[in-house]
Amino acid sequence: MSTSKSIVAHTISVLVANEPGILARVVGLFSGRGYNIESLTVAETDAKESLSRITIVTKGTPMIIEQIKAQLDRLVPVYKVRDLTVEGPHLERELALVKVKGTGEKRVEALRLADVFRAKVIDAKADSFVFEVTGNSDKVQTFIGLMQGLGLVDVGRTGVVAMSRGGEAF
Repeated sequence: MSTSKSIVAHTISVLVANEPGILARVVGLFSGRGYNIESLTVAETDAKESLSRITIVTKGTPMIIEQIKAQLDRLVPVYKVRDLTVEGPHLERELALVKVKGTGEKRVEALRLADVFRAKVIDAKADSFVFEVTGNSDKVQTFIGLMQGLGLVDVGRTGVVAMSRGGEAF
């Protein structure tokens, strides 16, 4: 464990039983202790075993992150807690829908930037587009930032989904 006191974002993956109330208990753990959740996603990952994966991005010192992991590990029905940020290579992706309104040069520039960022046009009207952009959070945020000057109207983001690389499960 690092002795640094710097505050760093961590991606924590939590394998839980897919049952009512577990998400509320996980979120309650964070809010009850004053920890912030930067991103939160949850979905069933194994219907046969009735398991879900909760992916949480939070920031804290190494000591706070260790406290969060220990407290999550004590919750029932949590099966496994992994800090993907410190465990090694992992993949992170986020999806955003980005609505941009504009005509003329701004419209052309928005389409050009969408092509550079590999964003898909999923809805087009005479004066607006809705783009779908996927990638790491920095890429998504950069795309959104560039669209602000071109007529950004609305944004919907999924939050981070992450998993370790390699052949092991969870």
